[in-house]
Amino acid sequence: MSNILFVSRDEIFKNDLISQIQTHAGGFDFIAPEEAASSDILLIDEDWAALQQYHSQNLRAPTIFLTSSPEELEEPESVNHLIVKPFELGFFLDELRACLNIYNNSEEGFLTFNRYRLRPVHKDIVNLRNNEETKLTEKEVAVLKYLYKFQDRIVGKNELLQDVWEYSPDVTTHTIETHIYRLRQKVERDNPDAQLILTVDGGYQLKI
Repeated sequence: MSNILFVSRDEIFKNDLISQIQTHAGGFDFIAPEEAASSDILLIDEDWAALQQYHSQNLRAPTIFLTSSPEELEEPESVNHLIVKPFELGFFLDELRACLNIYNNSEEGFLTFNRYRLRPVHKDIVNLRNNEETKLTEKEVAVLKYLYKFQDRIVGKNELLQDVWEYSPDVTTHTIETHIYRLRQKVERDNPDAQLILTVDGGYQLKI
């Protein structure tokens, strides 16, 4: 799941758009302002002051700004996606997905969970407890991104086999177990407080 911090002073509009996103897109959670550090996307509606506030906090999440008066914006280049209201829902959802895709594949993109920061493009993970950086293989990054995407449920070995390894003929469930064991050893370093991946009911789940 990807976290959206949605800021709007129009509660009716905000609740309606959240409902539309959850119905037609899925894969997104909406977080409170106090959880801003874990946001994957900033969605700001007609509140330029709020946008400047979050940017001043050095939040690196990409920004979608909704406005009915684009000509009044001071620095429109500071947002990744500027959407003029009113807009078609399909267009908005395409922009939302594009914004997340750009972020996940950019130099600045990162995912945070259980005091870790995963930087897919750099192929590394940083333990925010001690700022220790660990280099990862492409497959290890893919596993973590997949578990992050479906963090709200247990991911089975067969699912990883199909979606991450794409049924490579030399891959077995034992290969998956070995990869995850090595990933744990590399990152967790036998520290129970720094668990990365949980084994639950024969499958795996990211510790959030």
